Amino acid sequence: QVQLVESGGGTVQPGGSLRLSCVASGPSLDDYAIGWFRQAPGKEREGVSCLGSSGGRIYYADSVKGRFTISRDNAKNTLDLQMNGLKPEDTAVYYCAAGTIVTMGGNSYKYWGQGTQVTVSS
Repeated sequence: QVQLVESGGGTVQPGGSLRLSCVASGPSLDDYAIGWFRQAPGKEREGVSCLGSSGGRIYYADSVKGRFTISRDNAKNTLDLQMNGLKPEDTAVYYCAAGTIVTMGGNSYKYWGQGTQVTVSS
C-alpha cells in the first residue's frame, strides 16, 4: 500500500511561485506513473500533470503549460510540482496520485494523497 503526503501549499499573490512536494511511503514509486490533480470549489477534479515511471512521458493540462513543471526523484520516493506564474484560477486543492497508467484521467490512479490547498490572491 502506497501512502502519499503532500506539502508546500499556501497563499501566494498572482505571478508568484509555489513548489508542491509529495512523499511516498511503503512500496517504491519506481514502477508507478505519478500525477498531480486539482479540484476547485464547485468544479470537477482535473488533471494538472502526469509523468511516467521512466520519466519519458509527460503531460500537462493546457492551462498550466509553460508555467508548471512536474518531476520525480525515485531515489527519494518523492514527486514535485513547481508552479510559476500562478493565477487566481489556479486556486484549488492539489492532490498527488500514483497509478499504473500515465494518464490525465484521475480514475486510473489507485493511490492518492490528502491534498494541499493552493490559494492565489492579491
